[in-house]
Amino acid sequence: MGELLLDASRWVAFSGGMVETLNVSLGARSYPIRFGADLAADVRGEVARLTTAGRRIAVLTDQNFARAQAGALRVMFSEAPVLTVEPGEGSKSLAGLGRVLDFLAEQKLDRGGVLFAVGGGVIGDLGGFAAASWLRGIEFFQVPTTLLAMVDSSVGGKTGINLAAGKNLAGAFHQPRGVFISTALLGTLPPREFAAGAAEVIKYGLLGDGALFASLEIAPLAVRSADLAAVIRRCCTLKALIVEADERETAREGGRALLNLGHTFGHAIEYAAGFGDYLHGEAVAIGLGAAAGLSRELGLVSAADVARIEAVLAAHALPTRLRTPLPLAALMAAVARDKKVRAGLPRFVVLKKIGEAATREGVALGLAEACFRAIGAAG
Repeated sequence: MGELLLDASRWVAFSGGMVETLNVSLGARSYPIRFGADLAADVRGEVARLTTAGRRIAVLTDQNFARAQAGALRVMFSEAPVLTVEPGEGSKSLAGLGRVLDFLAEQKLDRGGVLFAVGGGVIGDLGGFAAASWLRGIEFFQVPTTLLAMVDSSVGGKTGINLAAGKNLAGAFHQPRGVFISTALLGTLPPREFAAGAAEVIKYGLLGDGALFASLEIAPLAVRSADLAAVIRRCCTLKALIVEADERETAREGGRALLNLGHTFGHAIEYAAGFGDYLHGEAVAIGLGAAAGLSRELGLVSAADVARIEAVLAAHALPTRLRTPLPLAALMAAVARDKKVRAGLPRFVVLKKIGEAATREGVALGLAEACFRAIGAAG
């Protein structure tokens, strides 16, 4: 993946430019991503359109958002039934999936029913998988409420839950019918959650947009950054391009797997630490540093490049090392179960340079172990 080229023809402006739409082109599964400061009225309009057509609506969210944005929920969904679950990775489980499916059954959603997933990455993944599973598939919409969900997890149709064996091992490709990205919702996001989302922004700069990475070096992203909305749109554009080219991650090299830069290491950290000890973005941040270290060991980038990456992560209040040592054996066991494993061998995403990534097979396990030790693994 080379440098990102923003194509203005992909964008459609509405309401005098106050709302913009990016179309994700996937044939019959195509859908719009709408961007604006406050899209509550747009969501409410979509709900009204669906209910007028006789379709039942259900909403999934978490307790944090329900408390912080109770007014926005009422504006968007009025009297629609809402299931509120515990925040965090613990809800993204078999038990959590069962609870959502039972909720859909209680609300008597038929195949014309529609689920709105309103929350961060956990809610989007859980709600999307429930929608893919209920009656073998109903439509759903994403209303991301965290930076991480806005720039990454709400786009592309990957849904799933965690198992005792590892992260995101059960799931489905199930594209949403639309995504509503309201940047005003970030105003109540805790700083730690915002920083976790910034890890995914940094990832996009590293894998396909060196200019974005350079801008983050100059001025770290913050809730009040004048270019926050533009950065979110830029990340979504890059992800849309990658997903359109390799929707189900079947490319032999590169393709959608590039979006997992830092994630092989990061998912292993989440698993070994116990889901919830690290926010997903925090584990990805450490994983990005480890992936940069692996790239250096492979002779692809310099020590100075690694230092630049670690500096940007630190400037965004993200960790670059484990808070406490984790067992190397547990980390490597998680790597062995990673979804990118082929023919029993792990596949890593590495950096060819800042702004360009590639998949790499045949990496010696000793190198991966050394990278884990460099970030504080024990054993």
